[in-house]
Order: sequence, then C-alpha cells, then structure tokens
Amino acid sequence: MSKLILTNEVQGLGSAGDVVEVKDGYARNFLVPNGLAVSWSRGGEKQVSQIRDARDARAIASEEEALAIKSKLEDVVVKISTKAGANGRLFGAVKTSDLADAIKALGFGEVDKRKIQFGSAIRTTGEYEATVRLNSDLVAQVKIQVVAAK
Repeated sequence: MSKLILTNEVQGLGSAGDVVEVKDGYARNFLVPNGLAVSWSRGGEKQVSQIRDARDARAIASEEEALAIKSKLEDVVVKISTKAGANGRLFGAVKTSDLADAIKALGFGEVDKRKIQFGSAIRTTGEYEATVRLNSDLVAQVKIQVVAAK
C-alpha cells in the first residue's frame, strides 16, 4: 500500500489535500503519472495544508450562500449555444467547462467544472439535466437547454 497526498479531486477516493492509502499499482500507474497525487512524506504535511487552504479559498463561503445559489440554479434554465448540423446533431459535445462558463455568465459565480456531472454525453440539441456539487453535501440539479448557434 502506498500513502499519497491527492493534488486534485479523485472520484470515489477523496478531495485535494487528502492523505490516502491506495494499492501500489494504482499509485504508480495512474495517480502519480496523471498528476492527481504525490508521494506522502513528513515534509509533505506543509503541502497538504497549502492544498487545503487553496481548496477552501475556492469553496463557496458559507452554507447559506450555497443554499441561495442552489435555489437560483434550480429555478433557471441554462442556455448553451453551440455549433450544430441541420438535424440538431452537435459538432462535438457539450463539456462541463461549457456549462461552468454559462453559469458564470448568468452571474452565479465560479463553479468548478470538475464538480459538474452530466447524466450522459450531450451530443444533440434539446433539454438536459446536470448535477452541480456546490459543497461536500449540497447538490443542485441544473436544467440545460442546448440550442444551435446561428
């Protein structure tokens, strides 16, 4: 077992700044080469505190603010305009960064694209839903309308 410090959020494992123990192969072949984790050491404790401070700075300030943003996000339909063919099929797919940018443009502030999940890939115009994790235990259901750009 390898002891690592996560530098990014890893689904099902932990958030940035967490110290985790994983199997050697998972650490050696996936986490470390992809820059998702670094080896743990006594000197790494400073690094852990810096990563956690950066994560806390990006986090939404308070529970009340998160609840307010959640209620506003669930009341509005986020419109994403992208290139599409004649039959409504998109040239590419809608990405989580596209939704994050659209939410920011509506005035809801920064939303981390890594905290957005689509039910399935969005490759055609139409209405969809996505989940946005605002903090550790608060998730907003966002309605998305994908339209063809003119």
